[in-house]
Amino acid sequence: MVLVGASGAGKSHWAASQGLASDRSAVVSSDDLRALVGAGPDDQRAGNDAFELLDLVLDRRSRRRLTTVVDTTGLDARRRARWLRLAHDHGLPAHVMVFATDERLCRSRNRERARPVPTNVLSSQLRQARAVEAELASEGWDGIHPAGDVVLVPPQFLHSAAATHRQQEDPMSLEFGLQISRFTWPGGPAEIAERLAGVAGEAEAAGFSSLWVMDHVLQIPTVGREWEDMLDSYTTLGFLAGRTASARLGVLVTGVTYRNLAHLAKIVATLDVLSGGRAMCGLGAAWFKHEHDLYGWDFPPVARRYELLEDALELLPLMWGPGSPRFEGRTTTVPAATCYPRPLQERVPIWVGGSGERRTLRLVARHADGCNLFGDAATVRHKVGVLHKHCEAVERDPATVQVSHLSTASVLASTASAQDRPHPDAGTADEQVGRYRELAEAGVQTAIVALPELGTDPGAVGRFADVIAAYRAGT
Repeated sequence: MVLVGASGAGKSHWAASQGLASDRSAVVSSDDLRALVGAGPDDQRAGNDAFELLDLVLDRRSRRRLTTVVDTTGLDARRRARWLRLAHDHGLPAHVMVFATDERLCRSRNRERARPVPTNVLSSQLRQARAVEAELASEGWDGIHPAGDVVLVPPQFLHSAAATHRQQEDPMSLEFGLQISRFTWPGGPAEIAERLAGVAGEAEAAGFSSLWVMDHVLQIPTVGREWEDMLDSYTTLGFLAGRTASARLGVLVTGVTYRNLAHLAKIVATLDVLSGGRAMCGLGAAWFKHEHDLYGWDFPPVARRYELLEDALELLPLMWGPGSPRFEGRTTTVPAATCYPRPLQERVPIWVGGSGERRTLRLVARHADGCNLFGDAATVRHKVGVLHKHCEAVERDPATVQVSHLSTASVLASTASAQDRPHPDAGTADEQVGRYRELAEAGVQTAIVALPELGTDPGAVGRFADVIAAYRAGT
């Protein structure tokens, strides 16, 4: 959103009154940037440098699809065009808010400044402000708004109301899994076991049909700090097998560099037997080089890791199937694929994590039962289309490949305001229903959810039950 108005029109005050000041990273102010690169917020000599920096910040935030408010006069048409193009290039909506403040009030506020804007400069801004609305109408903005109260809605919820209505009128089915990616909970290691068991029980009661953990021995940078508590993946699933009754259990996803592939088959088979046939096998090419270095594991080039992944996709079903055939792979040789007891399931479902269009999704089409994707509904729809083309190339029915989607989400407490979101993926239950309806329409059958408040907010899992319940009518 670009704020448009002369100096003294009240743009910065508006941003603060809307709660944007609580997250200063959302507001990019030319005054603040002048203070950063010049002698202060009123140092006009630093203006060019400040706007260069502003453009850089907008570019980086747009790449990350972050909501951003541009607090400048917004009266330069060339700059507006550049910012509009930047937003649309990254698939973001771009709005302007026009501050048609009384000229006398602008001048009065300007006189009260420690370093007022020169009178002739302010007069020029006021003339531009009178003409700007006609210019804006022809520039292609997604919305032009008079200054007033707003509620900032994260992009993933922009169309959720209509999608929620579609789910109510014509229900679709969708399974939900819970991703447990963090174990830094109150009480420390001594309480992890009971807290984890409690989370698993709450998840089953709420309607989550599967539980997933990450395959990391260190906490990953996108989730937390390296020194946080992190449990071994398959040991954790073995524990959960004994503390749950119905939820399917999987690792999203198992790095193929961490274990001998035949041994991995044995681990998954054991989990399936001890869980009563509830194991799922997620596989990936691995990426976190740092933990490989710390634990002494080889981290081969990406091409070699993909060869390992393809070997795993071919070997594991042999290890779980009849007979003991020899396996000659690209990276692995197994003289006899021997694994007793075999899994209880006739075939343990194999999921591949990743959405690479040339290699990963091609491997999914050839070998896997499902794939796990990331991104918004438009991204997922495109990836599913690519996957289906790969299936057609190998004469496989695309309907035989399941699609899951991993994202962060949480349902706000009933007393919370949607304006006070702790993170962009937090929303009301209705907003989340609409968000997942859009993903279901894009081709997702299982939505895997990571709840940031898991283990610290006793109601986090239970509140998500309302979202799950909205999809039971479609089953």
